[in-house]
Amino acid sequence: MSFNGFPVSALDFYDDLELDNTKSFWETHKHIYQASVRAPMVALTEALADEFGTAKIFRPYRDVRFSKDKTPYKTHQGAFVVASPATGWYVQISGAGLRTGAGFYEATPSRLAGLRAAIDNEHTGIELARLISGFLDQGWVLGGEKVKTAPRGYSIDHPRIDLLRHRALTLNKDHGFEGLDSPEVCDWVRRDWRELRPLVDYLTRPDVLVA
Repeated sequence: MSFNGFPVSALDFYDDLELDNTKSFWETHKHIYQASVRAPMVALTEALADEFGTAKIFRPYRDVRFSKDKTPYKTHQGAFVVASPATGWYVQISGAGLRTGAGFYEATPSRLAGLRAAIDNEHTGIELARLISGFLDQGWVLGGEKVKTAPRGYSIDHPRIDLLRHRALTLNKDHGFEGLDSPEVCDWVRRDWRELRPLVDYLTRPDVLVA
């Protein structure tokens, strides 16, 4: 299957789902999701697989067991290419358009401890800080869940305290919704993922993420 872009109906589907996030809406419009959202996402990730690896296409259903928000369906479709556990490249389509990204999305306590030790280290910590700073200068947005204060064992005055607070660390870029019905979207994602490779390479080094 070749990738020809995301049709306008994909964006319309998510705009409507945000207004009517119900099982009845989903069942009535599921064919649009399959043809206009999921199928193009599969085609896009397959076109990128030779360079980056096979992607996981996320299920459209929300896990509402521990959430106050009980709406049953996600209002975006994401796909993730794993470089190491919970670390890799990401792409998403929603009513707002296309988002690309990469990073470290969650961790076991030992892996999080390894990342924080690397940030604390003068060599590897400064390396990451400079890497992140360069990406921010290029328009990338730093994200990821953070603790509110200093992690246990680290001073609030640490020179890289903002990075140490991260329980996950991602860089993301929004492309909006113009031009998404073009095959060139594949080139946009490829370019962004190549640009983010230094971050993925850093986060998957054995001196950064310990088992």
